[in-house]
Amino acid sequence: MAVYTGTDSPITKVIGVGLDGAIAESDLDAMEHEYFSRGSAVRAEVSTLADPALVRLLTSRGYVLNGFENVLGRRLGPPLDDRPTPPDGLVVAPSDDERTWLNVVLDGFATPDTGVVSAPGESFEREALERIYRDMACATGFRRYLARLGGDPAGGGNLRLCDGVAQLCGAATLPAFRRRGIQTAMLFTRLQDAGDAGCDIAVVTTEPGSRSQQNVQRAGFGLLYSRAVLIKAPPAARP
Repeated sequence: MAVYTGTDSPITKVIGVGLDGAIAESDLDAMEHEYFSRGSAVRAEVSTLADPALVRLLTSRGYVLNGFENVLGRRLGPPLDDRPTPPDGLVVAPSDDERTWLNVVLDGFATPDTGVVSAPGESFEREALERIYRDMACATGFRRYLARLGGDPAGGGNLRLCDGVAQLCGAATLPAFRRRGIQTAMLFTRLQDAGDAGCDIAVVTTEPGSRSQQNVQRAGFGLLYSRAVLIKAPPAARP
């Protein structure tokens, strides 16, 4: 599936490519034409479950490896017997306060935690991220969450429920509140809500070796597959 939401958007990408078998070069020609005509690079996320010949084909066409992502999952079912006790004074709940939620998430992402950082070309302007988060919040099954410690906003996250699958995304903690169990509390609150809503599996995407991956693995997630991120710049942007 090819998605375009602007040249500066993290959602402008090609996903699921190669999962149904080989791809004709004529289809790649047409896809690249659509992106390049808009001045956008092609960002292809290729799963390790895809046809192995696809990566060889893409690299022969000038695609460059830009990084990797891991997709992890775990089964759900209320109650969650492995849910830890949250820190004193911490409350995590769905929130209709869009402005506070947005500021917390964007401020958290603006100061990455220690660990693996995004690959070159994988950082985005605040305005682009704000636009994407506002659009995401309009999607069916989308929920915003705020974590407050002692009444102060400390972290935020998102949850999307669709056809029995819970997608966890966009969680961030403000720097002053890190190492206090906030990410874990937000994770388990969303998992519990997803299970109560009838979902039977939860999925999350992380950078390999990151603190986010460590957190979700401690919460029972296992690796489903990895994917390579390959990028081909439009002709005008190439050396």
